[in-house]
Amino acid sequence: MSLIEQTRAALVRAESVYRATPSARRVSALAARLDEPLRVAIAGRVKSGKSTLLNALVGERLAPTDAGECTRIVTWFQDGHTYRVDLYPRDLRPRQARFTRDEGVLEIDLGGMAPDKVDQLVVTWPSRALRTATLIDTPGIGSLTESVSRRTWELLTVEDDEDAPADAVLYLMKHLHSGDVEFLRAFQDTEVSRPNPINAIGILSRADEIAVGRIDAMGSARKIATRLSTDPRVRRVVQTVLPVAGLLAETAATLTETEVQQLRRVAALSPGDVEDLLLSADRFVNTRPEMGVTETERLALLQRFGIFGIRTASSLLRRGVSSTASELSRELTDRSGLAELQSVLSSLFFERREVLKSRSALLGLAALTRSAPVPGSDDVAGEVEQIIASAHPFNELRVLSALRAGWITSKPEVMAELETLIGGAGTSPHLRLGVPPDAGSEVVREAAFAALSRWQRRAENPITSYELALASRVAVRSCEGILSALVRVP
Repeated sequence: MSLIEQTRAALVRAESVYRATPSARRVSALAARLDEPLRVAIAGRVKSGKSTLLNALVGERLAPTDAGECTRIVTWFQDGHTYRVDLYPRDLRPRQARFTRDEGVLEIDLGGMAPDKVDQLVVTWPSRALRTATLIDTPGIGSLTESVSRRTWELLTVEDDEDAPADAVLYLMKHLHSGDVEFLRAFQDTEVSRPNPINAIGILSRADEIAVGRIDAMGSARKIATRLSTDPRVRRVVQTVLPVAGLLAETAATLTETEVQQLRRVAALSPGDVEDLLLSADRFVNTRPEMGVTETERLALLQRFGIFGIRTASSLLRRGVSSTASELSRELTDRSGLAELQSVLSSLFFERREVLKSRSALLGLAALTRSAPVPGSDDVAGEVEQIIASAHPFNELRVLSALRAGWITSKPEVMAELETLIGGAGTSPHLRLGVPPDAGSEVVREAAFAALSRWQRRAENPITSYELALASRVAVRSCEGILSALVRVP
């Protein structure tokens, strides 16, 4: 029986036990989560670019990116057949909210209600991206208003008797701040019964600003992200750190042909003249009137692209790398870091979605049996405990967490292989085994047998440390799972 099937069975038992109790609805909600898209929260400090990144991932300018009232409210973006916004007051019944769309961005009417009286907003929007993941936009941590910051803490750092609203988190930071580490430590724990680094990714947001908008800004940001990814403090709380130029990513996803026409006029200048024009935002707006782009249009380009985006886009157009809006959009998406982020999200989150959703449901059941015991709930708790203790995907999470915490030690090459083999870089066989993505089944089978032999020897070697021996047995089971899946493929 698969992990998701075991989880469903535990939920069926719980529904029977709690059928005539006030907790019945909570059990039904946990069961429904298994059939919903993965829930991914976007968190970070104030002005880290959370809403901008959310828009880039959705491919539409939905979330407001200024300091308006709605940026102070936890806002869920989910797929649906209709366009609507539901408002959930703290002390009143939920109601539908009015909204308008100005230049793509939603403007939500709170009906005179103060933001601190609104628990959350739920935006339902037909979207291919939201069919894969429901995105949760959170208020900035470190806000001058304590109640605003507290909302994000309450959402993601749940108590023992609460259900975790998010299955995974993207955490945005402009640099490593002590408050970032503190928050991520609160979000994760070293046991599978708590969120751990496997469901958290760090984003070095606004990466283009690191080198003041220079053409090599993303290269500099990538070096910093790599250094952060190997920092022991960071490795314990996030799976990896990626650089993303959020503004450029959002603009690439929503680029218009009109904007391309304006950028062509910039690209028509010589490279030296472009560099002179882009020395500052003021020079870009107020010099070279002969370029044929009005002050209003230039201001709009700055707001949409930033200096780095204008420099990059005009260079691509000048060199003929891109000629149409769709071609330029693809290039800018790649150069913004969004394409790499989407690839990592697929390998680390979406390929593991059944594990992440099962864990959320099982943790919710465990919390319920502790906070609301009824006749029969002990049996539910026992079943949940057995699943968490024995399910191989959870054993992999435990080993990964122990690796990141430094509890398992060995040669660097052994540690690196163990981490990838148990799914640290993704769960597909080629990622686990380090073979090319287009490798045939025979190549995968040979690599899996070789890995199986290595880790069996390591598990059985009497001089292997106790911790590494336990981890080796998990690695052996991972190899056996790969081989078993190959046998099932027709």
